[in-house]
Amino acid sequence: MTISILLADDHRIFRDGLRPLLTAQDDMEVVAEAEDGLEALRLAVDLTPDIAVLDISMPGLNGIEVARRLSREAPSVKPIMLSMHKDRRFVLEALRAGARGYLLKDAGIRELLTAVRAVVAGQTHLCAEVSEQVIKDYVNLADADSGSVFAVLSAREREVLQLLAEGLATKEIAGRLNLSAKTVESHRKAVMDKLEIRSVAELTKYAIREGLTPLD
Repeated sequence: MTISILLADDHRIFRDGLRPLLTAQDDMEVVAEAEDGLEALRLAVDLTPDIAVLDISMPGLNGIEVARRLSREAPSVKPIMLSMHKDRRFVLEALRAGARGYLLKDAGIRELLTAVRAVVAGQTHLCAEVSEQVIKDYVNLADADSGSVFAVLSAREREVLQLLAEGLATKEIAGRLNLSAKTVESHRKAVMDKLEIRSVAELTKYAIREGLTPLD
């Protein structure tokens, strides 16, 4: 059996380095690459690869939201998060969103290969840096950090926040999400009220800090 893989990361140099290491394996094939979350979601739904290796901080739609939507739109695709974020809330939210693996970007290729094979076999693979306490929190369904963007905002509000932070105007966001401009404005007001933030500049800082959107 050949394991089909989608690589999604907004840094091409990272994908270029990872692709040959994966395709060098007799049992693995990289069938597609994406540089943003929306493209990753579209390709995953269209191609239904066995594995989607997702960065968390991607333009358009972050990796956690991609994993969450894949669980509904392409449940056969198993997401593995490959991220620089090791904060427990990112791990917990990724797992709750449907991720089957979570590795840090400084992990070696051997660990990624192990994770891919384990997830295809129906297991969950977490890197060693993820503590036992994080695993216990997830298994026991303990509440995530109440201040987390994933706890405070709805999925649609997070999408609007990310696109606002990435500089899109109201009409552009409305077109991207198939919403009316009035609905987008309502979501923006709700986001600002919930976060007690009054400027787009502060929203952008918040989105970057929370890992919803990359720095560049």
